[in-house]
Amino acid sequence: MIEGLITVTPYSAQAHHLTVEPLQRRLYEVIPEAWGVYQRLTLAVPSRLGLYVPDLAVVPERALRGADDTLVPAGKAHLVVEVTSTATADNDRIHKARGYAEAGIPLYLLIDAVAPGGPTVTLYGEPGRGVYRLLSAGKFGSHLVVPQPFDLTLDTSEFPER
Repeated sequence: MIEGLITVTPYSAQAHHLTVEPLQRRLYEVIPEAWGVYQRLTLAVPSRLGLYVPDLAVVPERALRGADDTLVPAGKAHLVVEVTSTATADNDRIHKARGYAEAGIPLYLLIDAVAPGGPTVTLYGEPGRGVYRLLSAGKFGSHLVVPQPFDLTLDTSEFPER
């Protein structure tokens, strides 16, 4: 549910899974043991009338043990990752970016395989007043540093192009 509207998207392409799985493995190498990396975890973003389901979310495990066994408040996440497709690009680039920023999620990684100028990866951070600051951006093949508490350098040449 994005901006109060129920949104239906098609199943993910294989390239999507080939992007998310290696990234998930890398994140497990650097996060605290009490945190988890979850695919398709439902995050509640009430300020945007939303229930967002990011491709990856890094969240302390205790946040999943709250009173609601189906939703996690988006502000509990430390990092969210979206991998665009033609069906999700506008939501991932615009609506979800605003919602994640409003929720105060410190880092948002957008892996945009369908960007108009060619596949890109963009890291946003320092959310404030419903917007993120651009921390880093590059084309697939570049190296991108995800700052503390992750302190992780991603080699984006590992991401498959579509």
